[in-house]
Amino acid sequence: MSVPDPHTVQSVVQPLIQAGMSLPEVKWPYPISLMRLSLALALGLLIGLERERRGKEAGLRTFAFIALLGGMGGMLGDHYAYLIMALVGLLAVFLNIQRLRTNDSTELTTSAAMIITCVAGILCGKGHTATPASIMVIVTALLAWKDRLSGFSLGLTENEMRSALLLAILAIVIYPALPEGAVGPWHLIEPRAAWVTVILIAGIGFANYVLWKMYGTRGIVMAGFLGGLVNSSITVSELAARARDQHRDTISAAYRGILLATGAMLIRNGGLLVILAPAVALTATMPFLVMLVVTAGWFFADRNATRQVSSDPTGQVELPLPFSLTAALKYGLVFLILNIAGLLAQQAFGEAGFYAVSLIGGVVSSASAVAAAASLVSSGSIPVHVASTGAVLASLASVAINLPLVMRSHNRKLVLRLGIAMLSIAILGVMGALAAKPMLAFLLETVPGLDQVLPTIPAR
Repeated sequence: MSVPDPHTVQSVVQPLIQAGMSLPEVKWPYPISLMRLSLALALGLLIGLERERRGKEAGLRTFAFIALLGGMGGMLGDHYAYLIMALVGLLAVFLNIQRLRTNDSTELTTSAAMIITCVAGILCGKGHTATPASIMVIVTALLAWKDRLSGFSLGLTENEMRSALLLAILAIVIYPALPEGAVGPWHLIEPRAAWVTVILIAGIGFANYVLWKMYGTRGIVMAGFLGGLVNSSITVSELAARARDQHRDTISAAYRGILLATGAMLIRNGGLLVILAPAVALTATMPFLVMLVVTAGWFFADRNATRQVSSDPTGQVELPLPFSLTAALKYGLVFLILNIAGLLAQQAFGEAGFYAVSLIGGVVSSASAVAAAASLVSSGSIPVHVASTGAVLASLASVAINLPLVMRSHNRKLVLRLGIAMLSIAILGVMGALAAKPMLAFLLETVPGLDQVLPTIPAR
C-alpha cells in the first residue's frame, strides 16, 4: 500500500482549514455550554413529546437528537451549522422515502418541524434564548392544534376570507404608502396615525372573531365577554332582545352578559391606551380599575353567576363580519373627526371642550375616542391628564348609551337592575378620575424620577 504524498494531503486539508471546517481550539466555558445545550435539548423534547403522542416515526428521541445537533453546530460555527442542517434535511428525505415505500403518506409536517428544530438548536448554540424558545412553543402549539385549526380553516366562508385579505392589504400595502407626519393646510391630519388606529381596532376585533369561530359561544360568559370586545352595543342589544321571553333564567343570563360586555369594553379601551400611550394608561389606571371592580362586583352579586355556562339559554349572539371596508372607513372617519374636533375644541374652549368631544365620541365609538385621545397626547397637543380624563369619559358614555338598548327587553326589573349597576359604575368611575390627578401629583412630589415618565401632569 502506497503512502500518500504529504504535499497532496496538505493541499486537500489546507483549503478545509481555511474554509473554517477545523474544530475550534478554544476551550468552551462548561457552564455556558451546558446551559445552551440544555435549552436546545429541552426544546427538542417539547416538540418531540407532541410528535410521540401522535405516533409519528420521528418522536421524542429523534427531535432531542436533532436539537442537540443544532446546538453543537451553533457552538462550533457557521460552517458546521450549515453541514448539520444539510444532514437533517437528508434525514427528512429518507423519512419520507421510507414512508412512500410502505405505501404511507409523506410526513411533510414532521419534516418541516425537524428542520425548524435544527435551526432553533443552532440559535441556542449561538447564545439565543427567548427567540428559539418562542419559536418552538409556537410550532408545538400549531402541531397540537392541528384538528382545531383544520376545522377552523375548512369552516371559513368566502366573506370571512375576503375580510382577512382586506385587513392584510390595509396593514401591509396601504399603510407604508401613506405620508408621514401631519398633512393639510392646518396640519391637523396625520394619515399614518389614523391608519394605525384603524388597523389596531380592527385587529382586536378580528382576533376575537377567530376565537369566537374556534370555540363558539358556549353560554353567556363567552357570548358577553367576547362580544363586548368586538362591539359592546351590538352584544348588549342582542342579549337584551333575548330577555323578551320574560323567563327568569334568560333575564339573569342577559343581565350577566351585559355586565361582561361592559367589562370587556373597559378592558379593550384600557388596552388601547397601553399600546398607543402608556403614560395615559398609567394615569387612567385608577378610574378604569375602579369601574372594572364595580362591574365584577355586580356580576358576582347575581346568585346565578357561578352557574355552568353550558346551561345558559342565551344561544349565539350574531356578530358582524370580522373586518370589512365599511368598518375600516367608519373607524378611520370617526377617529379623524374626533382627532380634529378634540384638538380644535381644546384650543378654543380648553379642557372642557375636549371633554365634551370625548363624551360625544364615546357615544359613537368609544374605541375611536380613546385612540384619538392617545394620538393627541402622543403629538403633544394635550396634556396626559386631559387625555386620561377624556378616555374615561368616552368609556362612561359607552356605558350610558347601553341603557336605551337594554329597554329592548321590555322588562322593568332588568332595566332597573342594570340602571343601578351602570349608574354606580359611572359615579365611581368619575370619582376615580377626579382622585387620579391629585394622587399622581402627590406621587410626582414623593417618588424621584417619576416626573420624567409623566412630565405633563401638573403638580398641586
